[in-house]
Amino acid sequence: MNELLDKQSPIPIYIQIEEQLRARIKAGEFEAGTAIPSERELTESFGVSRMTLRQAVTNLVNDGLLYREKGRGTFVAIPKVEQPLNGLTSFTEDMKARGMTPSNQLIEFREIDPEADIAGELELQSGEKVFSVKRIRYADDKPMAIERTFLPVKLFPHLTEEALKGSLYSIIEEQQLRISHASQRMEAALVKKRCGAFENQLVFPGAVY
Repeated sequence: MNELLDKQSPIPIYIQIEEQLRARIKAGEFEAGTAIPSERELTESFGVSRMTLRQAVTNLVNDGLLYREKGRGTFVAIPKVEQPLNGLTSFTEDMKARGMTPSNQLIEFREIDPEADIAGELELQSGEKVFSVKRIRYADDKPMAIERTFLPVKLFPHLTEEALKGSLYSIIEEQQLRISHASQRMEAALVKKRCGAFENQLVFPGAVY
């Protein structure tokens, strides 16, 4: 059975297909990370040529709703999470504000001698150590970021793995420390799996995030 297309409409057929596929993606008919029907199936369903179908799919790829994997097919992209550049909120607060459930996977927690640039940022004296913390941040169980943090041991002497399951901002505030400002670095990178990654740097009297 063919999908409904209005061939008398001034709207090009490929745009009509694009909008129908877009609506089905947003409605959850095609789930994030799963393949959409094959090109052959879609051309038969819409009753159009492959060239017309490809134009519609290419537009959705360019818009970030779909992505192609060579030899495997076309898949629904994981929705992007926009990170506001104004205001100072934690990852945990940002995700909760979007109605998503934040969580962490701790992959590194150890006490180390910091490299010179980290020690300089933290205004540490020679011999003073830091906790090196690396976490994967999740929202609704989907990986969103890889986070690397350095915290001076002298400011957080009782830091535990259990505490790192929550927000670092909360840990900082519990120590009666004030976060003065934050900076954010962004870069484009190729990744093996389709998950976003960003790095934040938070500076307050004695910590980098």
